[in-house]
Amino acid sequence: MILTTHAVVGAAVAELFPSNPILGFCAAFLSHFVLDAIPHWDYKIKSHKKNPEDPLNGGVKFGKDFIIDLLKVLIDLILGFVLSFLIFSKDGLKNQEIALMGAFAGMFPDALQFAYWIFKTKFLKSIQKIHFAVHQIIEIKPSVFWGIFSQVAIIAIVLFIVLK
Repeated sequence: MILTTHAVVGAAVAELFPSNPILGFCAAFLSHFVLDAIPHWDYKIKSHKKNPEDPLNGGVKFGKDFIIDLLKVLIDLILGFVLSFLIFSKDGLKNQEIALMGAFAGMFPDALQFAYWIFKTKFLKSIQKIHFAVHQIIEIKPSVFWGIFSQVAIIAIVLFIVLK
């Protein structure tokens, strides 16, 4: 899933636990892996160098592709925060804080994945193994249109359930 989807769903999940922000954070964090288990489209990260023989041994190549990827990811990240903020701003500052915290938690596993590609620590490797395993349950390569459409549909369904 793209970061925007993870952010909005994470914010929605965190909103289910307004009196327990720690539980909301944890639930939003876990929502990332639930979403990643759904067959989906991701935009290409050209600076990520995959190792087909050992997927946990990939890395990042710094250069022009990295800058382009960084801009893509930043736009996606900002859009996720902005949408989360706007959708959950109706009930005041407490809801906005919960929504932004949930958006952060929903996107955080991808930040940990990026950190793993660079630092390769044991702790990050254990999270990366889970991330990789969840992504591999069912792998499809939908078109960009259907990929984005399906993510918008997921956001709409989650918001329909949470905002009832």
